[in-house]
Amino acid sequence: MHIIPTKFPDVLCIEPKVFGDSRGFFYESFNARTFEQLTGIQANFVQDNHSKSAKGVLRGLHYQIKCPQGKLVRVTAGAVLDVVVDIRKSSPFFGQWSGTELSAENKRMLWVPPGFAHGFMVLSDTAEFLYKTTDYWMPEHERCILWSDAAIGIDWNLSEQPLLSDKDKAGKPLALAETFE
Repeated sequence: MHIIPTKFPDVLCIEPKVFGDSRGFFYESFNARTFEQLTGIQANFVQDNHSKSAKGVLRGLHYQIKCPQGKLVRVTAGAVLDVVVDIRKSSPFFGQWSGTELSAENKRMLWVPPGFAHGFMVLSDTAEFLYKTTDYWMPEHERCILWSDAAIGIDWNLSEQPLLSDKDKAGKPLALAETFE
């Protein structure tokens, strides 16, 4: 495994070592000891989530204001544009975003620490998205920042309107959202 730097020092793109031959491939998608040695992060993952979405689905930008979650995310089928937004007021990157393509083909993972809103846009016909979280999902603490907030200016590279849940349609602009100190 090795780290590919992102715009944010705390957000890490992790590329696993893949062993492949004519039969297929093998890679270790997570090893707590290796993860800690490589990143310096001692993460205690308590929940795994798996979603499948159609092309054009946009999920996000989600976070939990209490019991914030660190997330280790990856795609096992298809491809997505994975986006994070720094929502820590004390950060020099507050309100800025970064996007990374994650796919079954590149097998990359992204570490999204607490203090970031997270979302993704499906680029392929379908995509299966897996993520490990450091805290449990608590719907009463979940918040959503509007995916299209002009103040953030995320370039989703859209050719048409994305498919959104009602929750994501009702997201708040960053200026009105609860954020971290």
